[in-house]
Amino acid sequence: MSFAPGYGQTPLTDDEAEMLVPAVRQLIEGSGGKAAVYDLEQAIQEEVAEELIGAVFEGTLLLDDLLTDYFVRDLHQRLYKDIWQWAGTFRRRELNIGVAPEQIAVELRTSLDSIEYRWNHTSDWTSRQLGIAVHAETVRIHPFTDGNGRTTRLLADLVYAAVQDSESPELYDWELDKQQYIHLLREYDGHRDCRALAVFIGTSPVEG
Repeated sequence: MSFAPGYGQTPLTDDEAEMLVPAVRQLIEGSGGKAAVYDLEQAIQEEVAEELIGAVFEGTLLLDDLLTDYFVRDLHQRLYKDIWQWAGTFRRRELNIGVAPEQIAVELRTSLDSIEYRWNHTSDWTSRQLGIAVHAETVRIHPFTDGNGRTTRLLADLVYAAVQDSESPELYDWELDKQQYIHLLREYDGHRDCRALAVFIGTSPVEG
């Protein structure tokens, strides 16, 4: 999922800069570009992903742990606490996507509980589809002001890793046609069926 040309030269807005933690605001002072923040976010994501995926494969982080609203908030906090003041905080304002702010907590908890119940009591999802269902549903709810994509993609990888029974585990391949990806997410909002999205989003072996 690449950026359009010139992304690195795009300055942070005053509102965005105000929400940076003070140490980061000082660190990037003078660059002003979003790419400087993105580089920090990417480095933290790689570190957090390595730690948590390792915990899943070691069996110390289980599916039951992952499919909770608490874990989703904690994951967002881990990814953004060193950069943004809004890390781990549910969205408080209306957007043109996602559920109403006052519905986020209940909707997220209910949705994750329903997904876990379906996985445990039916056999109509594959492990690959389960992770995508979690991703699509949390994107639909859009719980955070920002960082929803990064958080929900890593959550999907963790869920997928947690339910694989293979000597050659895989994670999702998030290098996607962004336009088609967004189109399928919007379709999911209407029919709540993750199968087309799961077919579209490929997988790749875990590097080890």
